[in-house]
Order: sequence, then C-alpha cells, then structure tokens
Amino acid sequence: MIVTDGALSGRVAVVTGASSGIGLATANRLHDLGASVTALARRREAMAEGVGDRDIDLRALDVTDREATAAALDHERIDALILAAGTNVKDRVLAGLSPESWNALMRTNLDGVYHCVSAALPALRAAQGIVVIVGSVSGSWPDVSGPGYQATKAGVLAFARGAALEEFDAGTGVRFSVVAPGVVDTPILENRPNVPPPEQRPLMLQADDVAELCAFLAALPPRVHVPELTVLPTQLQALGRTS
Repeated sequence: MIVTDGALSGRVAVVTGASSGIGLATANRLHDLGASVTALARRREAMAEGVGDRDIDLRALDVTDREATAAALDHERIDALILAAGTNVKDRVLAGLSPESWNALMRTNLDGVYHCVSAALPALRAAQGIVVIVGSVSGSWPDVSGPGYQATKAGVLAFARGAALEEFDAGTGVRFSVVAPGVVDTPILENRPNVPPPEQRPLMLQADDVAELCAFLAALPPRVHVPELTVLPTQLQALGRTS
C-alpha cells in the first residue's frame, strides 16, 4: 500500500515525542497527508521550529505526568495515536545502571505509553482508531542499547499485544501496532557511550523512514490490522545481529 496525498483527510491524529526525530517527522508527515494533528513534547519551542508553517496544534507535555497527559488527550475522537516519546541513558550497561536511570527509562518509555493509551482510549474507541507505538528491535533481539532500555521496549510490545486482544474481545475496533526499528539516525544517538562515526549515519534508518511506516499504519482501513512491523538498516543490521 502506498500512502497517497490526502489519505488521512478528515482524520484526527495525536503524536507524542514530537520535538525531534521520529515523532517530529511523523507529525509532519501525517499533517501533509491531510490529518488534523496535535503534536506533544516537552520542548514546544523545538516543535515550533521543526513543523515550520504547518498548521499543527503544538502542546508542551511530559508523558510521565499522568494528569497532564489526561488533559492533553481529552479529545472527542482520535483516529491515530502515535507514541514516539522515548529516552535512553548514557551509562546503560547493567553494572553501571543506577536506580535513578532505571526509573527514568521506565517512567518515559513504558509508563508514558500507559498514561497516553489509558487517557486516549475513549476517543480511540469513538473513532475505531489505531495506536502506533514506536518500539525497538531491541525489545526482541539484544543489542547495545542496554538492558534497561530493552526491558521497556519489550514491555511496550507485550502491552500492545495484550491491549489489542482485549479491545478485539470487547469489539471496539481499536487496533494496536508496534513499529520496531533498528538503529535510526536521531538525536538519541548522542546519548550512546560511543557515538557512531559520521560515515555510519547515512547507512542508518532515517526518521522519515519510520514516519512513513507510521503513516502507512494510520492510513489502513479499519478492517486491516498489522500488529508488528520490524524495519532495519540494510547494510548495518539483520535479525539476530542488531549490533
């Protein structure tokens, strides 16, 4: 399926983590396909710069704040909820992972997904909408992202599977999809203990690549459900060897 211009006309989309990287690229792509987009992120100024003159509703939000998240997602209907907020820490190996770092990973990467979905569920049900969670291949296959980060990404995959089954049994029409990319050239790479060399960056997935997959899922008709999509940079990774 090719996502064509106007494919999301009349749809309401909400994107978290939209100040940079995958979230920002996805918010822009959904808007350009005709959706009415609300973009949420901690850094509103960065969003404003990134969306340019697009008519996107920009709101500051930290997804770890449950009450603020509930207020931000108080919509009548949401056709597509794209959850791209995420973080990692520099000292990520198990021997150096502090309790504070562990909690920070859990609060943003896992608790944040729960806060957003639980707040948006009535609006998603009203639209028979879709939740797209930006996970990571590291949730299924080990890599250098660290056991804390990997635990959160495995957690959102399990969360999406369980939530999708419940919504199916309830007959609400709400679908859950997880996009699991390999290494993506985004600002989060700067938190790596060893920042990838510049010559590797063009070989990595780009934020626009993942945004296109999110748009593809958002544009699918309600009769179609794609639970999980794994996407890897051809020249750098393969399943089972993602480092």
